Amino acid sequence: MPKKSQRPTVAERTPAVRSAQQSADTDALVASVPYNETKQAEHGRTHAVAPPEGLRRAVDNADVTASTRSERIANDKVGNGTPPLGVNRTIDTLDAFRVDASGQTLTTNQGVMIADNQHSLKAGLRGPTLLEDFILREKITHFDHERIPERIVHARGSGAHGYFECYEPRPDLTRAAPFQGLGKRTPVFVRFSTVAGERGSMDTARDARGFAVKFYSDEGNWDLVGNNIPVFFIQDAMKFPDLVHSVKPEPHHQMPQAASAHDTFWDFVSLMPESTHMLMWVMSDRGIPRSYRMMQGFGVHSYRFVTADGESRFVKFHWSPKLGTHSLVWDEAAKLGGADPDYHRRDLWEAIEAGVFPEWELGVQLFTEEDAERFSFDVLDATKLIPEELIPVTPLGRMVLNRNPDNFFAETEQVAFCTAHVIPGIDFSNDPLLAGRIHSYVDTQITRLGGANFHQIPINAPIHMPFNNQRDGMHQQAIHRGRVNYEPNSLAGGCPFQAGARGFVSFPDPVREDKLRGTPERFAEHYHQATLFYESQTTWEQAHIVGAFRFELSKLTVPAIRTRVLSQLRNVSEDLASRVAEGLGMPLPAAMPKAIESPQPPEVTRSAALSLTARPGNGEIRARQIALLIADGVDGAPLRALHALLTESGAAPRFVGPRLGTFTTTEGEMMTADASLENSPSVLFDAIVLPSGATGIEALGMLGQTVEYVMNQFRHNKPILALPGSSVLLERAGIPVARREKLTALGVFLGDDTGELTSAFMGALSRHRFPERETDPPRV
Repeated sequence: MPKKSQRPTVAERTPAVRSAQQSADTDALVASVPYNETKQAEHGRTHAVAPPEGLRRAVDNADVTASTRSERIANDKVGNGTPPLGVNRTIDTLDAFRVDASGQTLTTNQGVMIADNQHSLKAGLRGPTLLEDFILREKITHFDHERIPERIVHARGSGAHGYFECYEPRPDLTRAAPFQGLGKRTPVFVRFSTVAGERGSMDTARDARGFAVKFYSDEGNWDLVGNNIPVFFIQDAMKFPDLVHSVKPEPHHQMPQAASAHDTFWDFVSLMPESTHMLMWVMSDRGIPRSYRMMQGFGVHSYRFVTADGESRFVKFHWSPKLGTHSLVWDEAAKLGGADPDYHRRDLWEAIEAGVFPEWELGVQLFTEEDAERFSFDVLDATKLIPEELIPVTPLGRMVLNRNPDNFFAETEQVAFCTAHVIPGIDFSNDPLLAGRIHSYVDTQITRLGGANFHQIPINAPIHMPFNNQRDGMHQQAIHRGRVNYEPNSLAGGCPFQAGARGFVSFPDPVREDKLRGTPERFAEHYHQATLFYESQTTWEQAHIVGAFRFELSKLTVPAIRTRVLSQLRNVSEDLASRVAEGLGMPLPAAMPKAIESPQPPEVTRSAALSLTARPGNGEIRARQIALLIADGVDGAPLRALHALLTESGAAPRFVGPRLGTFTTTEGEMMTADASLENSPSVLFDAIVLPSGATGIEALGMLGQTVEYVMNQFRHNKPILALPGSSVLLERAGIPVARREKLTALGVFLGDDTGELTSAFMGALSRHRFPERETDPPRV
């Protein structure tokens, strides 16, 4: 039987036939759209809150939407000649962008192999360098342009990859994709940062910390851009440039770096009483966290959750660390700035490298418009929090960071967070500070990253393929197919078409107000929550707040600013103000007049959740740094046994000697120090172990560095284990050893029973610190 005739494939058709078919099919496609059939649905409230999908038509002939009929010509550069219908090939995993040069020759950026990478091209061996040396020019020119503008705030940061895992589906709360499946995992990238310091500043400055999370959801990217403190200095974005100008180095001499202890900052905040609550947090131990892994995160603002049915509730976001909330002490933080400016960055990196993956639980406070109206404060005021006694935190899932970046610049430096990056199910409140951030962050990224296409940088690209008609611009990566770059259209079958109610629909929050500048009356109460925070701290946390104010204000050169701050603090706590004034040798001024004299009384006057001690963590000691001091003549056996026990528990013990290298123990064995008293000062360690062995103890006792080691560990409230015979090292550091029981309660363990001492020491490590041993000023 004769074969049935078949329509020729596209490749088999002649150019003339293809051209005619393309024209005919294009005309038919356009004719199928005689008018914009969705236009009637663009009007009225019903369509505004539930918009319809855009017009679209199926396109059977790929030539109709092609840029050129020659697109099927293939080669090693343009591709295989198959039209990429309905896909965005710029979207891929980061594997598609990773580069590894193993086994490869050196080339120029144009792929030309370089014969000699040691010398520039010259006219003779001693002659002038030639202008034609394009290899030298390319190398030097690229080097000259390797740096990009740093962020104005949050310039100093560290990041990591991980995932968010949903505990259970919560469509009753929101339609947001990360919360729609039991155990559903959404990739995330997180960047932690200081706020005020520049890119090269130290990690341990007293400051708020940025806590920004990019969710790569299957409905687009959602950036939850927050801090480790739930409130902020100002209520309206109009004051943000003033705040940042005030805290940055003073413009006439560009000092101090990464520090708020100077005149301009305190001049500003003492004239902005709404800053008082945030000042309490920053002057507390929250301003000097022990680790990014041990600090909370907050969304700061009130946002909205929106369900698929259009129901909405306000939401505040809380990240709670599995390891608990722990801090440094100020003397330690200041010394760490010199010993290791990268302390927090190194801590995060090394923990992930060791497989000790940081984890946080995401919880939310959910409340209605009616709830918000009943509060004595305004939920749109970013200087206020909602006490957990009023609205408890509901856990929704956990976040685990389990992969370090391959390249700091490509990922951590180029990642672009923006509060405007939300997905269906997440919406904004009318918080005036949030409104300004929505616009400001986009502008920042355009300046930093070279134009409007920063979203195409691999770390910023979503995993949900983007399709729109935004074109061109600096560093455009996409090669858009076809001639249509507008909507609505008929030439491309209407595509890409609007998603309608499946897409992002803003919550229809009713607005019936006059156009004016100002703030609501409830924004005028500035001190109740500052008082709440101070009164909710333990005795030693309050002492740290007093010490921080005393230090900061002592740095000021204008006494009148100190006086003004003290008058501000009198509205928070007479105890706080009087203790700070005493520490400055100043009389107490009259209290600053309040913006409102008879505010509503606060609902809560003490909240246990506001103290660091409310979250001690799970007691793990994994990744904690322990120094075991060694020298010639120490007893090696107990130190090796303790090192093995600590390692087995996941801690990071290190033998620290007067120098690097090997030492001989009393058993005649070699013990190697991989750190020295010089290159690894005591502030880098969470605890120390003093050895037994008379000769070794005597050798260590002759070194001032050993005394400093012991003194700093004691002053910073860290556990100390003194193996038999080493109590003499405690005495040389000024630590009284007569009352052994009292020292044990303060985290200093000494005696003759090595096994008993070791057991007590291991238990103490999970406490992190023993603040009960503090005195102000320190006696040791």
